[in-house]
Amino acid sequence: MSQDTVFALIPILGISCGLLAIFAGAIFRPWMKMKERQMELNAQSVAEKAAQYASNQSQLLERVAVLERIVTDQGYSLAKEIESLRSLPEAIVPTHEKELLK
Repeated sequence: MSQDTVFALIPILGISCGLLAIFAGAIFRPWMKMKERQMELNAQSVAEKAAQYASNQSQLLERVAVLERIVTDQGYSLAKEIESLRSLPEAIVPTHEKELLK
């Protein structure tokens, strides 16, 4: 390559690099905005799911507290309840349980 050819390629390469940077920026910037928007939407959906799980957890904690209160209540006697059910008249016991009792 002659020196004249190299000097002629320098401005062409400089302009090409500039144009390439402009076109890459024109493509890259909208792509980045799209990715940011996707991340925002994903963060919103994750926050909504976390709020739902938190409300479900509080409901479950309330239910467990009620069950604990029932079981630990002094007036509650599971054994008495079972015995009272065993002493029911035979007419009230369903037929499939009569067969099991035999």
